[in-house]
Amino acid sequence: MIEIERVGEHEFEATNGRGASVRIGRKGQEGSFSPVELLVAAAAGCAMVTAETLILRRTGGDQLSAVADAIQSESGNEVISIPVTLSYDLSAVDDPEALETLVRRAVEQFCTVTRTLKQSATAPLQLPTPLQTASEPL
Repeated sequence: MIEIERVGEHEFEATNGRGASVRIGRKGQEGSFSPVELLVAAAAGCAMVTAETLILRRTGGDQLSAVADAIQSESGNEVISIPVTLSYDLSAVDDPEALETLVRRAVEQFCTVTRTLKQSATAPLQLPTPLQTASEPL
């Protein structure tokens, strides 16, 4: 579970059960991620976490990075694609095409975030119910 608390005007902090936290704010706000940036980071991060051992074992290196961006609809209120580019050194790899196939298969099968985005997960919103006032009959 992730808890999010307001810490200032347009500033929030998300915390997980392990004590890690990240600042969330409006797009362009200093020192924070926007919600869309967090979505993009989640897609790229999931791909990297999923493929890390597979790539580093076969490349013999320790360099792995990713770049991702949100491609939004014309209205700007919807993300329609999040292209993720993984970068790593192929100089020690005998068969780069085989590694590419393995990495794609692993991410497609095991990356929870990108799999969820492909399925268009729902995000039901629950709001507090109004409390009865003293003047209302029970």
